[in-house]
Amino acid sequence: MNNEKRKLSPIQHEEILRVLKARFEKNMNRHEGLEWAKVQIKLETNTEKLWTLNEMEITDGEPDVVGHNEEKDEYIFYDCSAESPKGRRSVCYDREALEARKQHKPQNNAIDMAADMGIEILTEEQYRELQKLGNFDTKTSSWVKTPANIRKLGGAIFCDYRYDTVFVYHNGAESYYAARGFRGSVSV
Repeated sequence: MNNEKRKLSPIQHEEILRVLKARFEKNMNRHEGLEWAKVQIKLETNTEKLWTLNEMEITDGEPDVVGHNEEKDEYIFYDCSAESPKGRRSVCYDREALEARKQHKPQNNAIDMAADMGIEILTEEQYRELQKLGNFDTKTSSWVKTPANIRKLGGAIFCDYRYDTVFVYHNGAESYYAARGFRGSVSV
């Protein structure tokens, strides 16, 4: 994607910072010991990542800080919406799956959408980390990064949270459902 398209207007810039700050302050349990001022400095100096966070917000992902990689001095954001982001549902797993569908193709696929937004789809391990911060996907499910050996055989995996447990399931990668989307991460 053209980098010119990955820029926010001054109004968008201020608005996403306001939204992220409010969410950060409301959900301190997700990032105990971290300070918003330090996060904001990183965001102010990395406008492309701020654009990515805005894309996460536009698609109802409700991104929030979930950690800090001290070695790289990067703040880690995950989609923290209660349910799978509304603007990213009804998508199959990847382009190969999308092209394999003969009829009733979805509009898009999770892997390409994530790449277009500048995020990485959560791994199963990251999904499990997210669930330690609250209860997510109690009515929906989210595609997660699928191991190559499963994908090679035509499958893909997704997770949800039911009965106080994270469940990992499989489907054909070409399947899509109104209640299944995907969650992503970005480091700034």
